[in-house]
Amino acid sequence: MLQKTVILVLASLLSLVATAQKEDSIAFKKIADNILIHGTAYENLRHICKKIGPRLSGSAQAQKAVEATAKMLRDAGADTVYLQPCMVPHWVRGVKEVGYITLPNGTKYPLNLCSLGNSEGTGLKGINASIVQVNNFEQLNQLGKKGIKGKIVFFNFEMNPTYIATFNAYGESGRSRTAGPSLAASYGAVGVMVRSLASNFDDYPHTGVTIYNDSFPKIPAVAISTNNAIWLTKQLAKNQTLTAYFKNTCTMLPDAPSFNVVGEIRGSILPKEIITVGGHLDSWDLAEGAQDDGAGCVQSIEVIRVFKATGIRPKRTVRAVMFMNEENGGRGGDKYLELALLNKENHFFALESDAGGFTPRGFSLEMKEEQINKIKEWKNLFYPYGVYDFSAAGSGADIGPLKVTGAALAGLRPDSQRYFDVHHASTDIFENVSRRELHMGALNMAGLIYLVDKYGL
Repeated sequence: MLQKTVILVLASLLSLVATAQKEDSIAFKKIADNILIHGTAYENLRHICKKIGPRLSGSAQAQKAVEATAKMLRDAGADTVYLQPCMVPHWVRGVKEVGYITLPNGTKYPLNLCSLGNSEGTGLKGINASIVQVNNFEQLNQLGKKGIKGKIVFFNFEMNPTYIATFNAYGESGRSRTAGPSLAASYGAVGVMVRSLASNFDDYPHTGVTIYNDSFPKIPAVAISTNNAIWLTKQLAKNQTLTAYFKNTCTMLPDAPSFNVVGEIRGSILPKEIITVGGHLDSWDLAEGAQDDGAGCVQSIEVIRVFKATGIRPKRTVRAVMFMNEENGGRGGDKYLELALLNKENHFFALESDAGGFTPRGFSLEMKEEQINKIKEWKNLFYPYGVYDFSAAGSGADIGPLKVTGAALAGLRPDSQRYFDVHHASTDIFENVSRRELHMGALNMAGLIYLVDKYGL
């Protein structure tokens, strides 16, 4: 009798699970179909890229983007749209940089270069000095002041092509850009040239932030294209003494006022529990910031739109956030946390899209193991939409500060093979974004938020 009862209970539970999975599959398809047919993310991105363009923190274009995305959130049907004021760094690149390498025979070889973000300027005369190449920080330390003082250091940190996860290669080589200039300055270098953090070989230099250590002089720092870096490596291999010249007119102005843009759907049952979805609104000034991170912004707005359009009423408050100043300061993410703590908000879950608008492959999960396992129970719902990877890893720079609140964090992980072709370069334009891929990312983000809201973690 007991055995029969247990069998009946198990059968009933399996039936309930099957029914729930069917309901979720129907809801997921409803979300997907609506975005794939009626989605507005691509046209919103077109507006941001073509009507506004580059959106470096503190710029007039950044303010235009604040106003434009606030309108997009209202048009998407957000219950409430508001701005969170924050002060941001205001760095200005100045006139187009110039530079060249002087060969022993006097020939001047022109360089494709750009200043690193937050770099000091050289002054109108520029700088001219002999070059010393290093392939890692150990070589730099071994050269010391004797080998570096008065020279321009060429950081030739190639992104490791054997890493299939290209963000791993970026993180490893990226130290040359973020920390290299100050470390070189500590040994007396007068300037720095960095091999662009790019996975392809071309003539487009990639910018990105450098972080100065106030204990050392702030020396000018530029990136050169990968093709230039390959050529320069070959020239230096001939044991030639080469000199480099470059000039930039960068300036760091006083901090400027700006905003995070927030739009939310108020929760129907647990309104004080907040689910955040977002991307960063600022971009570097070389291009339109389409993949980095206009894509993440419009995908987040799309989550709000599709919930409203399909009649989904989340139990918890779903908040789409366009963070300001991820690229050269992180002030928007810091302000979001500051206000969350000040207002004693209950942040339940946060999802960031800041890895491009390419075909989605999975989500990186920064949360407790049992929460990861809970999400993995839903993986069959994502398989039809191309998502299969649910790995424990970092989430995103803007939502990362929320970790102190105990919130579970996640990041959308698209296919990364083409991302570093355009990342921080003049090629990061609207034309290099696929409407289909962009909307596939948005529908998977909306699906995950739907499930997290319905079942919790």
